[in-house]
Amino acid sequence: MRDFAQIKGKGIIDLEIAKYGLTALNVDMYGLDEMDNKILQTIILKFKGGPVGISTIATAVGEDAGTIEEVYEPFLIQEGFLVRTPRGREATDLAYSHLNIKREDAINPLLF
Repeated sequence: MRDFAQIKGKGIIDLEIAKYGLTALNVDMYGLDEMDNKILQTIILKFKGGPVGISTIATAVGEDAGTIEEVYEPFLIQEGFLVRTPRGREATDLAYSHLNIKREDAINPLLF
């Protein structure tokens, strides 16, 4: 945000600059960025909401499993979008709602 404030603003991080910066970085109103949303979409659409293992998620989104586990997953869990179970990660109702996907659509995706 400091860079945005210096280049696009008056050097001060105010509400307007913060909104501008977050929009430019594709951070949504829940604080999720593109990779957060990609992880949730992958779990929901490719793996029917889970459970699915971390290495499988990592392969599907093209990211290192350690990075997902250490960087993305804690925030997704804290905010209630993801749960860890003994069988793997599962998307929560909040994740479905945030991505505007109905559970039955994830289980039976349309081919066309």
